[in-house]
Amino acid sequence: MEDILLETENKMNEAIEAMQRRFTNVRAGRANPAILDAVMVSYYGTDTPLKQLATISIPEARQLMIKPFDKGAIGAIEKAIFEANIGLTPNNNGESIILNIPALTEETRREYVKQVKQIAEDCKVNLRNVRQDANNDIKKLEDMAEDDKKGMQGDVQDLINNYNKKVDTLLKEKEEELLQV
Repeated sequence: MEDILLETENKMNEAIEAMQRRFTNVRAGRANPAILDAVMVSYYGTDTPLKQLATISIPEARQLMIKPFDKGAIGAIEKAIFEANIGLTPNNNGESIILNIPALTEETRREYVKQVKQIAEDCKVNLRNVRQDANNDIKKLEDMAEDDKKGMQGDVQDLINNYNKKVDTLLKEKEEELLQV
């Protein structure tokens, strides 16, 4: 019994963490190294994550600086940023790459809010699927009274209610961050 609830809670935590990771990829007009997490650089024929090839710093609020460990990789890094299609143009000065984060227009901000709402909705769908799996597992228990099964299903419902509140809170915070000028 406890195993089902524990496993359900772990899966719900994973869904929240996945949503938060996706939220970091939606930029809020400020420099955030996480927007480069998905950039893979072809380095000596091997696709390598950018953060393994360079240090990424924030010299100004709307600027990222990428300083490669191997200066010979600077061209490959620049090309990978172009190909990643993250909406940023790299400026190569020979030693490092500067990415200027443009100020967001009102229209762009609204579009990003739509994106994060969709991400939050996807998370809620994942939570409902986890609840459904847990309820199915509870129904399969043969050595348990019906009243106990109903009680466990109530516990699962309490869990999903709490996690839905977390999703709503995180969504509200991200919306405020995106709409902040």
